[in-house]
Amino acid sequence: MKKLILTIVLISLCFISCKKEVKTEVVTVKDTDSIKTEAVSAEEPVDSAAQAKAWQAYATPGNEHKLMADEAGTWNCDMTFWYEPNGKPEKANSTAVIKMILGGRYQESDYKGTIMGGPFEGKSTLAFNNASKEFTTTFIDNMGTGMMVAVGKYDEKSKTIEYKGEVVNPVNGKKAPYREVYTIVDAKTRKMEMFDVKNGSEYKSMEIVMTKK
Repeated sequence: MKKLILTIVLISLCFISCKKEVKTEVVTVKDTDSIKTEAVSAEEPVDSAAQAKAWQAYATPGNEHKLMADEAGTWNCDMTFWYEPNGKPEKANSTAVIKMILGGRYQESDYKGTIMGGPFEGKSTLAFNNASKEFTTTFIDNMGTGMMVAVGKYDEKSKTIEYKGEVVNPVNGKKAPYREVYTIVDAKTRKMEMFDVKNGSEYKSMEIVMTKK
């Protein structure tokens, strides 16, 4: 008899516990649903005409793209490298052929030259995002297998774009920040300076002075 009573009590306790768990789960689901509903309702609806206008503005080349188009042509590149802070500079030369692509929306550059006694080839793209108001530059070459990507904004007063990005050190596999300053010197001269970080300190690692033919 005692065993029967004990069994009934245990079953009752399990039933009560299960009901509590079910209630807790229901409340949790309701709370979650409520949060999701509030988050979705917070977004303001956009009519189709406004959407079309925004996309048209996003796709239409503007003044920044005109700035990029002014660089179309062939450029001689006088390159200087520093592999260590305050190290001995190494010189190299290359030629860059710049053109606009995809209806004047992007700039593409092809580089050919000689570095450290060997052939050098590189390709870069440049974009100005009408939505974010930022420039994005990419660069690849035959001296590695990675892509350099950096983002920056144009300063009208100094005629410069300061880019910031990251590179992977092939020796240790770690990412490191780098900075690039691109200066419009005059109609036929451009200067690009790159700054790397070594032992926690930034140093100038490359300078390219470009002269238009």
